[in-house]
Amino acid sequence: MTAFIEKEQEYIKSKIKELGYEIDNVVLNTSSRPEFGDYQYNGAMELAKANHTNPREIATKIVDSIKEDDRYQDINIAGPGFINITFKDEALIDHVNELNSNINLNYENENKKKIYLDYGGANVAKALHVGHLRSANIGEALNRLAKSLGNETISDAHLGDWGRPIGLVMKEIKDRFPELPYFDKEYKGEYPKECPVTAEDLILIYPIASDKAKYDEEYLNEARDITARFQNKEKGLMELWKQIMEISKADIKNIYDQLNAHFDIWEGESDGAEYMDELVEVLKNKHVVEKSEGAEVVYISKEDDDHEVPPLILIKSNGSASYDTTDLACILERMKKFNPDEIWYITDARQSLHFEQVFRAARKGEIVNDNTVLEHFPFGTMNGADGKPFKTRDGGVMALTDLLDMVTTECEKKILPNITGEERNTIARQVAVAAVKYADLIPFRLTDYNFDPVKFSDLQGKTGPYLLYSCIRMKSLLKKADEQGIEYKSFTKMSDKIDRDIIINLLNLRNVILKSYNVKSLNDITEYLYKITNLYNNLYANNRILTEEDKDIQSSRLLLTKVVYENNIKLLDILGITVPEKM
Repeated sequence: MTAFIEKEQEYIKSKIKELGYEIDNVVLNTSSRPEFGDYQYNGAMELAKANHTNPREIATKIVDSIKEDDRYQDINIAGPGFINITFKDEALIDHVNELNSNINLNYENENKKKIYLDYGGANVAKALHVGHLRSANIGEALNRLAKSLGNETISDAHLGDWGRPIGLVMKEIKDRFPELPYFDKEYKGEYPKECPVTAEDLILIYPIASDKAKYDEEYLNEARDITARFQNKEKGLMELWKQIMEISKADIKNIYDQLNAHFDIWEGESDGAEYMDELVEVLKNKHVVEKSEGAEVVYISKEDDDHEVPPLILIKSNGSASYDTTDLACILERMKKFNPDEIWYITDARQSLHFEQVFRAARKGEIVNDNTVLEHFPFGTMNGADGKPFKTRDGGVMALTDLLDMVTTECEKKILPNITGEERNTIARQVAVAAVKYADLIPFRLTDYNFDPVKFSDLQGKTGPYLLYSCIRMKSLLKKADEQGIEYKSFTKMSDKIDRDIIINLLNLRNVILKSYNVKSLNDITEYLYKITNLYNNLYANNRILTEEDKDIQSSRLLLTKVVYENNIKLLDILGITVPEKM
């Protein structure tokens, strides 16, 4: 079964082709002037330009060819050739009943792909901070959106576990516990079973080590040496690394779980490092590796570049691998293990040049197939309500758990007083996550935005809590109808203009989903959710439902409630938002 709007678009396209015009597709957009029509088609101008004729003349031919269709109440032409279409109530009623039978109608997809998504990007042995929020939120939502359209997805947390930060942490541990055997190259005995530091220790150790490296060159050089030895798999350092990984990964997973960000694979740079030797061999066999100042590089600039694209450093002059190399090795690994059609990276915009270098090197070395899609989807920054980066009181970067705690405190104030104890804490956290995630996904992906914990925790306005509260109320209404034995098996009677407005928005969902998927941003879905929820709440506030005497109107409004509720629950789930039973 095809989505309503797609059927209409295909029908009009076929009629235009019958008129003798070449056309690839027809796009119907919701009308900005509802008094003229439900939808508008603006393609007559393009057809007129291509055929050197008057757009209104073409628009008239199109209207004459489709106006007899029994789905249309009115078709008219405005301005130079805008075609306005108003559907009959019967067509809209049929669509609501179709959605009641299959709420997934708008998610059908014939062009399914295997997509590997790399997002999260937490660094092992470092605290997750607010800078990690958008990658998790946007990446998880894109993963769920792709999956909802029938694609096979593989989500990877891609932990930072192979670079200098690990070397710095190990250097600091060595200074604190010089007696530990991990750093002794000649040690032959058994290593300790437990990590010498806790997850809480690790959170404090990295910033201390990082600060020391800024002013102590000897400290930095030893950290570099430890990094190189560790990457060359020195036994003791590898043993310490495994123990650090175990406790750090558990801590990271706990926070991601709270954000409803769940990964299929918990791999990191180290997994790509297993393919490092093979990668270098492949690239050398393709004769793309050159020497430069003691390092081995791949030159990737092109003659028509309008900006500088430096060579990719494959092996540094000290023999260690670069961040570029590990990402390139990960691509080799992913192609060998999964052979995906597309690989998506969701990171902040500052890494755009890095991925341009990696993708060019991957293609130059023929690591991917010619038709393999490599895409980086960058995002803007999240700032505090004052427009400045989120900071702790002492000026440090705010930990992600601290942000969630701050918002949880605000959301707890909105919860009913009769909800108490652990249940209250759980619901407050769920509402807080909804507030954070919805606010994070409202702006277009590349846009910087300011997060205000009080504003985005409000039960009114364009917020996550508003959507949760509305869904809970819809569910409660349906439950009361069931308890009273009121049946609502079908939608039969349009009784109010707002009914039509809600259904027109239900019609438009297919366009919203496809646009969000094509531009890889969730802002259209967040806007859509707010709009249709607001329309429904207006219907709820200004009309009787359970006490409606006209049984056809009563059952139709309940059926519409059910469809909007299921529609919203599905979209909120795509955003990674869970709706509590009460709040």
